[in-house]
Amino acid sequence: MPAVGLAQQDATDEVISAEQHMMHAHALAKHLQDQGRLIEAKEAYTNLMNAYPNLATDKSLQADIQQLNVAFILSRINTNQTVIHEVLEGETVGKIARMYNTTIELINSSNQLKNHLIHVHQRLRIWAQPFTITVDKSENTLSVYCQGILIKTYQVATGADNITPIGEFTITTRLEHPTWFKKGVPIPPGVPENALGTRWLGFNKPQYGIHGTIRPELIGQQVSHGCVRMRNSDVEELYTYIPTSTKVTIHD
Repeated sequence: MPAVGLAQQDATDEVISAEQHMMHAHALAKHLQDQGRLIEAKEAYTNLMNAYPNLATDKSLQADIQQLNVAFILSRINTNQTVIHEVLEGETVGKIARMYNTTIELINSSNQLKNHLIHVHQRLRIWAQPFTITVDKSENTLSVYCQGILIKTYQVATGADNITPIGEFTITTRLEHPTWFKKGVPIPPGVPENALGTRWLGFNKPQYGIHGTIRPELIGQQVSHGCVRMRNSDVEELYTYIPTSTKVTIHD
């Protein structure tokens, strides 16, 4: 083989080797993540991104990293965003959640609590930093941030004919298995016609909010009556860690 041909083959081999190494490193990080070894997984993802900065646009890798971000939020691991709270006489999980403006569900998850049972002097891991939400109607995405850092981006559906309002809103209500009122007629939770799905995060603008859906195949489109729709599994995850008073910005 001519020298030029050998050089081209060597370059091709180097590219293949780099791709194989990159795929192996991603697979290792994902394996650690799936095993619940979150700190090791985070280190593996950090090393991978440092070695291959071009992966910042890799959707599969970014989805795994974002799911790791959520796993950290729900875990017992202490971070710069968490504090340890020692339970005092008369305190309940609900009272502590209000104190730190977090959710009961997140405290339960982080501390592996059952039936909200806590005892005096118990030390609880509490997420203490606020989240913000940005909805991009042009992309039909909902992104969660903490301290300016992207936690996770979810695909959503927004209003038909661009009717979802733009501006800044605040989450004021949180409901599990909400009742939907269709032209004043209550549609109970669990009924196939209940368009709100399994969770409701209502805005300070009446009748608008973030909710689940009975039409997951329409996620990613502008088809709603103005609310932000999510897949039920996604809105249930969001509901776990997003409290009332969370700021929501919606833009075109």
